Amino acid sequence: MAIRKFKPTSPGRRFGSVVVYRDVLTKGAPEKSLLEPRSGTGGRNKHGHITSRHRGGRVKRMYRMVDFLRNKDGVPASVIAIEYDPNRSANIALLHYKDGAKSYILAPNGLKVGQELNSGPGVEPTLGNSMLLGEIPLGMEIHNIELKPGKGGSIARSAGMVARLLAREDDYATVVLPSGETRMVQATCRATIGSVGNGDHQHVSIGKAGRNRLKGIRPQSRGSAMNPVAHPMGGGEGRRSGGRHPVSPWGKPAKGGLTRKPKAITNKFIIRRRKKR
Repeated sequence: MAIRKFKPTSPGRRFGSVVVYRDVLTKGAPEKSLLEPRSGTGGRNKHGHITSRHRGGRVKRMYRMVDFLRNKDGVPASVIAIEYDPNRSANIALLHYKDGAKSYILAPNGLKVGQELNSGPGVEPTLGNSMLLGEIPLGMEIHNIELKPGKGGSIARSAGMVARLLAREDDYATVVLPSGETRMVQATCRATIGSVGNGDHQHVSIGKAGRNRLKGIRPQSRGSAMNPVAHPMGGGEGRRSGGRHPVSPWGKPAKGGLTRKPKAITNKFIIRRRKKR
């Protein structure tokens, strides 16, 4: 994959860029049996209250049912296609199992069409195979990591993400996460070998506001540009930089402040906190 920069034929094109998928993705429509309609929320919860501001107006798209469990043990699967997924930054791979089942998985970096994948205890630790952390060789790159056995992968799932298995002791494995955090995970949890593909996604420049509108991201105003009645940082004679530490419209610290109590149940599994940004 590579990043393609547009010619500056207009102000919006001048700084925009896209990922070239020509050599990675396979042509063809997505698998219909694995598609599901899903409407946008507009940032609203089930009560109709806005809980995430500046959302709405995105393009329509079908949801691809991605298998994060990888629990079809002992049944080999062949990679039929590698496709674009509009719902996530990573690409997805279509698998056809020997028993006739079909599923989508996150496409690891380097996965090829025609490759055979397996999952479960005792499989080879090769690219794309899903295994228990207790059986993966130390030092290997992994992604789609479970935090609870049987719940499905929830860590290292976006484009270019990769974690590394450091050590094992008793019933726990030590994993270094993409954020730099080192934590213990139960050895009976599953993970997939390799790193998530489409690593060039982070280098894409949006270029213009219109592309963000297609993604459902609406414009937002700076708090310091508002009136005092609308935001704690608003008001002032002339241009002011807020006059206080950055806060949300409801007075909660917006940069660096603690907003919730730490979860003691989770903290005991964290060996080293993530890196300071």
